[in-house]
Amino acid sequence: MDWRHRHHPDDGCVPPHHRPRFGRHGRHGHHRPPWHLGRLGSFVQARLRRRLFVMFGLTILVTVMVVSGVMNLVGGSTWKQETERVRSFVGHRFAEVWDAPAERASLVRSISNDLDVDVELTDVSGAVVARGGAPCAEPDTSFPVMRGSELLGTARTCYLRMRSHSPLRGVLPLGIAVLVLWTAAGGISYKLARPVDHLVRATQELGAGKLGTRASLHRHATGEFAVLAESFNDMAARIEKQMADQRELLAAVSHELRTPLARLRVLTELLRDGGGNPRTLDQVDREVVELDALVGELLASSRLDFGQLTPKALEAGVLAAQALERAGHSATLLQPETDDVTLLADATLLGRALVNLLDNARRHGNGVEALRLQDHGPEHLAFCVEDRGPGLLPGEETRIFQPFYRKDRGGEAREAGSLGLGLALVQRIARAHGGDTFAENRPGGGARVGFTVRKKGPPSTPVLPQA
Repeated sequence: MDWRHRHHPDDGCVPPHHRPRFGRHGRHGHHRPPWHLGRLGSFVQARLRRRLFVMFGLTILVTVMVVSGVMNLVGGSTWKQETERVRSFVGHRFAEVWDAPAERASLVRSISNDLDVDVELTDVSGAVVARGGAPCAEPDTSFPVMRGSELLGTARTCYLRMRSHSPLRGVLPLGIAVLVLWTAAGGISYKLARPVDHLVRATQELGAGKLGTRASLHRHATGEFAVLAESFNDMAARIEKQMADQRELLAAVSHELRTPLARLRVLTELLRDGGGNPRTLDQVDREVVELDALVGELLASSRLDFGQLTPKALEAGVLAAQALERAGHSATLLQPETDDVTLLADATLLGRALVNLLDNARRHGNGVEALRLQDHGPEHLAFCVEDRGPGLLPGEETRIFQPFYRKDRGGEAREAGSLGLGLALVQRIARAHGGDTFAENRPGGGARVGFTVRKKGPPSTPVLPQA
């Protein structure tokens, strides 16, 4: 065993472009929101009800600002006009009693007491002739006392210091009103988005293969949401029925094909014993074997289509040795480059994937050089088969995993009986087990083709105990 591989699991079996990468999209390649949104932006963008809540709040704030601006524009001129009228009225009243000091002083005191302001009345020289309340050294407002075009004096008032200057008196009521409206907007947002959340969850479950999923909106199923939920449920029911019918049909056809294939094998043996042409009988045997392998691949493919995986605890080394035996190869070709690993997988499907890899190396690679087991990071295990062939053509590293792809080198695929489904099935089995496939040319000649699987079992799949 080459101990370098145990300390460097990404060398050898797994090509560099299939090693774990950790970039800006995270470990599993999921897209993250742009950096400029920040955590708060990502949190808001994650749910429709949060976006609605924020949009309602912004709408309320903009509405408050617009209303305040309009009130200032419309009401400001009116307030100035009313102020000027009050100043003119008070000035005329002072002018009427200016020549009667007693009445003038009485008017000053009356205004001061009734309006709770400090009032000072001065003559043209600036001397105080009447006062109501405390002295008004720094008046908040002042206006002349006129009689016709003659200036009699000046009235000064101080009122701001007698009023509360706390900004909360004006801001607090407005803040409470905004908070109440925004709280109500939160309830409305939740009520609007809840049916959408239910439908999104149902859609995700259906897309994950849970064909029995149905959208249940209950009392929220009103209006367009009710129509959408009903349409979704009808679609899900049709898909479930169609898939079930296809599964039954495929299983029945595959089962029925196995019976005539078995009879053909018996007949060829009888003909061989009766003196039939050996060459013809060998050719018939090969065709029967190919048909039997095709039926097996179709059955395995149907299990993947319907998510019928039955993972249980398996020994990777034992599984690889059994695959070599089934394919007719010596157990000495197994070269583990890691300790024997226990993994959770579907034994039938994983065995089929290994046999397909070995069969591909036999048909197109001039035989199997080695079957290697290797750790691929902390969570995955890699199986790869090395062959003795001429290697892969440019671009074949990915094309060989496409369904019905056949290498065309002078009719090699046709003579070998290749149908182009083996490696495509390997890729589907690997991805169903949380891994993927890879292929590359070996430095010393030949090709290296393999796949990885998740040691802890297929993602989101219930695991059965070991038999």
